[in-house]
Amino acid sequence: MSSHEIIQVIEPADPPDSKRDTSLWNSPFLYTKYIIKNVSIPELSGSLGDLGTLLPILVSLAITGQVSLTSSLIFGGLWNIISGLIFRIPMCVQPMKAVAAVALSAHLTIGEVMSAGIGVGAMIFFLGVTRTIYLVGKWTPISIIRGIQMGAGLTLVIKAAALVQQRSSWGGSSWQWSDNYEWVILSFIFVFIFYTYRRVPTALILFFLGLIIALIKVFTANNKSNLPSVSFNYPEVVVPTSAEFKNGFLSASLGQLPLTALNSVIALASLAEDLFPKWSHVVTVEKISVSIGLMNIVGCFFGSIPYCHGSGGLAGQYRFGARTEVSILFLGLLKLLAGILFGRTLTSLLNYFPLSILGVMLFVSGTELSVAAKNYSDSDSDDDETKKRDFTLMIITAGLLVGFQNDAIGFVGGMLVSLLFFIASSFSRKFYQSPTTHQSPITPTSYQSPTSYQSPTSYKPPSTV
Repeated sequence: MSSHEIIQVIEPADPPDSKRDTSLWNSPFLYTKYIIKNVSIPELSGSLGDLGTLLPILVSLAITGQVSLTSSLIFGGLWNIISGLIFRIPMCVQPMKAVAAVALSAHLTIGEVMSAGIGVGAMIFFLGVTRTIYLVGKWTPISIIRGIQMGAGLTLVIKAAALVQQRSSWGGSSWQWSDNYEWVILSFIFVFIFYTYRRVPTALILFFLGLIIALIKVFTANNKSNLPSVSFNYPEVVVPTSAEFKNGFLSASLGQLPLTALNSVIALASLAEDLFPKWSHVVTVEKISVSIGLMNIVGCFFGSIPYCHGSGGLAGQYRFGARTEVSILFLGLLKLLAGILFGRTLTSLLNYFPLSILGVMLFVSGTELSVAAKNYSDSDSDDDETKKRDFTLMIITAGLLVGFQNDAIGFVGGMLVSLLFFIASSFSRKFYQSPTTHQSPITPTSYQSPTSYQSPTSYKPPSTV
């Protein structure tokens, strides 16, 4: 789901079902009937709406051993199911992209990746229960947030190019039928032909194509021990060392914090109220913060990829047809069964996954994340000087993140430059009495509360995290 598209809400989100108020907790039998009644093709299609983000990042980190595929599937499925039962909407569960981008580019260990997730989860949990999470969105300039998104997206694009070049070739003795530039070109053309047709799950199609190629490679190599087999798989505890926690927290947590606070919590609550007003009393900023916090404080101790919710993911699933929690319960059940029944054996198979196709999937994911940077200024004026300053701030943040492969350096560097811009602007107004004043990028962003957001008919979904 592209973060810059406009969602047109032209019908009530809730299905015409008088039993929608029935929950699992007060009437399990009626709730089960409600779930069965609402199983439909649009709901099942909606469950796939955010897989384009999850699959390339999860597969990339699992192949390199930076996350546990078994734990990521099991806990991802559990979080899907629990989120559906609690929030009663198709609440997405997606990876933290800024953390993933730094992990891939800086080659963080599994302990460092887990530390980053635990760090973000703990901070979001604290900010949510103390209701201070609004301060993060209020005092962080939007241009810095967009800079982190652009930097993370470009990092994924760079990693995608490295993956493609690792095994691919144009011919000669090193050419392989299963991993070459021909597959790169065909996959690239396929994705962008259907790029504007959001109901075509291009990432899912490429993923299954890659799995088919991987299966063929296993069979032709007579190495059937790497085929997925049914067994009982369970998460294993991962305890980061103090050095891993320090490096993971400083490298990836700080930059992810403002993205999660603004786009995965505040903006998500606003979008949920627009799309599902009946459940606005359930989908609150505090409950979303607690949910994200617990997902990572618990899951990351078992090697699961750091997860969060997201406004773009919810919009994507809604666009694909999801209107109730049925879609997310279905997806959660699939993840849970895949993790428990196949788990580690899937990791063995993924080692044969063609990097030419995985590179294209990761490239598109990075592109989607970078596109959010187009809305880099929250200024309502047409003043070129203000927009130039905001654009400069975004580029500085993105450049520091990409150059040092560190979210924290990008975030802190951007905030420092924003403060310097504010001091220079104040000095100029005081001593030169400029007749034209501009809004400083360090001033609080004009956050709109959920009660004052735009009409759902013209809602513009915020970007993903």
